[in-house]
Amino acid sequence: MELKPNDKLNIIELLKDLDKYRPKRRGWTWREKEKDLKMGHFTYQDCAKPLEQSVPLPSAKYFGDIDPQPDSVITTEIASGRFEDDIRRMRMAAWHGADHLMVIRTAGQSHFDGLIEGTPQGIGGIPITRKQVRAQRKALDLIEEEVGRPLNYHSYISGVAGPEISVMFAEEGVNGAHQDPQYNVLYRNINMVRSYVDAAEAKKIMVWADIAQIDGAHNANATAREAWKVMPELLVQHAINSIFSVKVGMKKENICLSTVPPTAPPAPCMKLDLPYAVALRDLFRDYKMRAQMNTKYIESSTREATVTHVLNLMISRLTRADIQSTITPDEGRNVPWHIYNMEAVDTAKQAFVGMDDLMSMVQLKEDGYLHERSREIKERAVLFMEEVLETGGYFQAVEEGFFVDSGYYPERNGDGISRKIDGGIGAGNIFERDKEYLAPVTAHYGYNNIEQYDPAARENPSILIGGCTLEDPDKIIYIDELDETDNVHVRLEEQKDLIDTSKLKPEMEWRGDGIVMINMFIPASRRIAEYAAIEFAKKMNLKEVEVIHKEVMQTAEGTRVELKGRVDFTVDINDLVIPPEPEIMSDDQIRESIEAQPLKIVAGTVGEDEHSVGLREIIDIKHGGIEKYGIECEYLGTSVSIEKLVDAAIELNANAILASTIISHDEIHYKNMKKLHEICIEKGVRDRLILVAGGTQVTPELAVKQGIDAGFGRGTKGVHVATFLVNRREEMTHES
Repeated sequence: MELKPNDKLNIIELLKDLDKYRPKRRGWTWREKEKDLKMGHFTYQDCAKPLEQSVPLPSAKYFGDIDPQPDSVITTEIASGRFEDDIRRMRMAAWHGADHLMVIRTAGQSHFDGLIEGTPQGIGGIPITRKQVRAQRKALDLIEEEVGRPLNYHSYISGVAGPEISVMFAEEGVNGAHQDPQYNVLYRNINMVRSYVDAAEAKKIMVWADIAQIDGAHNANATAREAWKVMPELLVQHAINSIFSVKVGMKKENICLSTVPPTAPPAPCMKLDLPYAVALRDLFRDYKMRAQMNTKYIESSTREATVTHVLNLMISRLTRADIQSTITPDEGRNVPWHIYNMEAVDTAKQAFVGMDDLMSMVQLKEDGYLHERSREIKERAVLFMEEVLETGGYFQAVEEGFFVDSGYYPERNGDGISRKIDGGIGAGNIFERDKEYLAPVTAHYGYNNIEQYDPAARENPSILIGGCTLEDPDKIIYIDELDETDNVHVRLEEQKDLIDTSKLKPEMEWRGDGIVMINMFIPASRRIAEYAAIEFAKKMNLKEVEVIHKEVMQTAEGTRVELKGRVDFTVDINDLVIPPEPEIMSDDQIRESIEAQPLKIVAGTVGEDEHSVGLREIIDIKHGGIEKYGIECEYLGTSVSIEKLVDAAIELNANAILASTIISHDEIHYKNMKKLHEICIEKGVRDRLILVAGGTQVTPELAVKQGIDAGFGRGTKGVHVATFLVNRREEMTHES
């Protein structure tokens, strides 16, 4: 199977022979950094090797469609509930520059006590199963060949099935994973002893598979009532998981601290967040940093979330982010649109590239507030850790509620998360191994009694059984599906009318879900506007209408409302009437032609028409008009007679006439076009003048029918007109 850029990813073909699929590689991959990277007119210092195929930023068209890639690994987090649609989103994200594809588990999977099989639909994320993981890793193997960069695949090793999940991840080529026993203890109420024993086993397997680890300390930011006060505790949580991982055998360069700035505007976030970032990176300079944007304070405004995202990205650039997570900006309203994954990736790319080489121009002060505040956070963290040790260790400190309260250490408000050492899920089910315990498998943690069978097995116990599943994938028991109704084949069958057919439906997160978003401004108060907007959407025949954002512009004057709803019909491509795409030359091509052979035009709004804005936008350099290419423009104003327009063109020896006509009553716009053509014939200049007409009611076909060379309607830009003028002049040269 091979991907082609202009072909859709064939999910049905991808699912074939999954039982025989083996991942092409294992382990985490960092970006290849390139100093003095030359792209277009510019040289970059903080960028990585470019992609072979990608989607540049929208503004790249002004710079030769260059697509510089930042030096940080860029994450996108995906959680639609259907793995087959997430595969398509992964491809989009990779083309936009993401190389860390993080799949969020379905709600409650931390409490599953074993692996689940098949491909059921998830709630709040994807059910992490072998088939789902294998299919997505297979797809990413193809996508990374397409874009020309390794893609890191990621999910979660936590909960009471952590060791089982870690084995499956090692077998299936997963490259990164969240693993932090404190997450189990504090946020899932899993027994402390069970969590740490499981973590030792899971981390050992991660070491073998070279899986990069991300910790879970950032969850304190999301859970604490006042997140900017838990900074010392965050450093302690990072320290506990990091040193535990090192003791198990993990390389420090594979340990990534998940750092989240504790605040967001309107708090003075730079003043609060930057000292924390400096303290964290100073104290843990030997480890990698995975920077994530703050989502605790995100509401439903994508604009607001994006501003916070960019401020967080600035902190990453001022300090260090080996991995930059993005989190879709609309997480606050829980509608995981395809487009917002891409926009978040583009935001990171755009911000980082825009701040390229920033640290050669600015320097963080080593005295004053930043230095003193950073030092204070570190000192409080050290005192916090000392108190944890004096109390009797981590378990005892958790039982006494040391973690995730609203106090700035050493302040405590008695509202910390408290768990019992002998309580929680899985309590009492850890047992000391028997003397005869045997585990002839690779990457096993602790005593496994293999030397009595073969001393040579000390380095690799699995030689006793001819290799375990990590060395011999054929020993893996692959289960395709278990549920007859909740599986990928049933879902694809339900969408068969939209797969490899000419029919289309809009979509938000799943193929053919029919979801669309609409924006409205309602001149009413917030509550009235919300329900009025719903009624408007229903009258547009949208189904399942839901408000996803509302924002007061002014209490009395009105409210902005965003809604989503579903359309229950399809559009057939074969029924569409699609005009030819207008040819657009590059700015450099147009300028080169004008420099070689100057071009002059006269322009005006004809008849008794006083409209001028549209024509000025086509002409004026301020609006990207044709002046910017060096075309000489003589603007005659509004209400210009046809005769005056033609006489001016003759007198000035112009090459073209641009006639703007907006008024369409009694077809006057087309009558004026015909008159322009006829007067040019009368005066004997029709063969040397290019005639162009434009206006919101102009259609190209009818303009040509009146004798005009070209008509331009709504949406026309200066580059369209300039391209036509250059090409038409070339044609006329050959005709003569």
